[in-house]
Amino acid sequence: MIACEMRTRQDWENETLTPSLKRAPERRASFETPSGIPFEIVYGDSAGEFPGEYPFTRGVHPTMYRSRLWTMRQYAGYASAEESNRRYRYLLGQGQTGISVAFDLPTQLAMDADDPLAAGEVGKVGVSVSTLDDARELFDRIPLDKISTSMTINAPAAILLALYIAVAKEQGVPEGKLRGTVQNDILKEYAARGLYVFPPRHSMRLVTDIFAYCGEHVPHWNTISISGYHIREAGSTAVQEVAFTLADAIAYVEAARSAGLNVDDFAGQLAFFFNAHNDFLEEVAKFRAARRLWAKIMRERFGANDPRSCMLRFHAQTGGSTLTAQQPMNNVVRVTIQALAAVLGGAQSLHTNSMDEALWLPTEESVRTALRTQQIIAYESGVTGTVDPLGGAYAVEYLTDEIERRANALIEEIDRMGGAVRSIESGWMQSQIAEASYHYQKEIESKDRIIVGLNEFKSDADAADGRHIARFNVNPAVERRQRERLAAWRARRDAQKAAELQAQLKAAASGSENLMPCLVACVQGGLTVGEIGRVLRAVFGEYHPPTVI
Repeated sequence: MIACEMRTRQDWENETLTPSLKRAPERRASFETPSGIPFEIVYGDSAGEFPGEYPFTRGVHPTMYRSRLWTMRQYAGYASAEESNRRYRYLLGQGQTGISVAFDLPTQLAMDADDPLAAGEVGKVGVSVSTLDDARELFDRIPLDKISTSMTINAPAAILLALYIAVAKEQGVPEGKLRGTVQNDILKEYAARGLYVFPPRHSMRLVTDIFAYCGEHVPHWNTISISGYHIREAGSTAVQEVAFTLADAIAYVEAARSAGLNVDDFAGQLAFFFNAHNDFLEEVAKFRAARRLWAKIMRERFGANDPRSCMLRFHAQTGGSTLTAQQPMNNVVRVTIQALAAVLGGAQSLHTNSMDEALWLPTEESVRTALRTQQIIAYESGVTGTVDPLGGAYAVEYLTDEIERRANALIEEIDRMGGAVRSIESGWMQSQIAEASYHYQKEIESKDRIIVGLNEFKSDADAADGRHIARFNVNPAVERRQRERLAAWRARRDAQKAAELQAQLKAAASGSENLMPCLVACVQGGLTVGEIGRVLRAVFGEYHPPTVI
């Protein structure tokens, strides 16, 4: 419920508390400390702001983790679909509650494994997926009607979502039962990450096509994960992470409305993806401020009426750029602090990095420790016993207000430039991130910022760090096998039908119709990710960024 008038604690309990607990009986309704001290669901003024109500500073759900824990996802994918599938089923067996798929660079750039430009990159930083057969193998023995899947894919997000839908149909799972997220956030690729393919205007069309299609056919799917994570990894401050992420989100909402969509028809399917760094109190406040700022933007700027349209629901990942190759065991501590900040900040989903990720892809042992970190926070720390436990703390409330104020000022500056797309096309957003990154690095080099084991508290044994840790390597034969699989796939498919589908896709892309139905038909008919990518490149062109000095 969005409350316009002052409400009392009794109003909140009567109208929201009991139904929430009834909806989620898997979590007990009463909590006590080990000393037997009872925990109430929430603490605060009897006539103050409550969780689950506008502007959602204290959380998007009334009872938060008292009713249901966050989804525990470990980002994983490497080599072939078969090997990645084994890792997913291993993690699910260890208590992971959702899948998060990492794709290799060729797949992220809409290229097949046998593309000349893919040489040396197949399966290296994620799983190689070129065909429907790869997608079948990736999700083999994983019931897609019961598991929530997140896919970190952007430029070709519509193609990979089409593959996922096709596999689900083969499993007998209707689109309406699918749950998960496709990242689909192309603006942060232009600003911070660099894995773009098509020019912004055409990319935004693909984004809004997913909005419209899922709004009608896949209602429980998060159609975008608007990402501050990569903006922060590129060197931004926490304030910039909030501001630039929400500025991108504003651009997506405006693009969807320009495409004829009603804000309350799609906004409830928007999700966000934030970083969790080491400055514990600032990170907790960042998440609270982002929720409040987004709620105000949606209501005051876009006139959203549905409370779900105003909820900033987010996945968090601990900061990869904060991990050090020196003294890698220290990374376990860093990840724990960051994960706790995400939980106390109210995350709906969380990935914890593994201690060896500054050295190589994580081993099973290190990824299990990362997952256990989440489980210890959930079941042993006691922080899930009450909602927004740091709410009301003077320092946290001050930082929440200040981050909101400063982020809003940056958003207003971006508005004056003409919006996020214009600020990216001009190179302004990229330059702001680069400047923040430069200052951060200067602080490390001057020791104004201490990184334990890196610029202080070093030891003679640091040169050998990592040698005692089991190393994970991707077998170089993966690329050869993937090329062979592709050749066999093309040999056994209907070549005439494949040619017809490419012609149909070219015609659809040249027009203005929603491309998702055509893409689903294309992957079902045997077209590969790279073939679809080549057709779209031919129609849309490719993006070449401005030079920023």
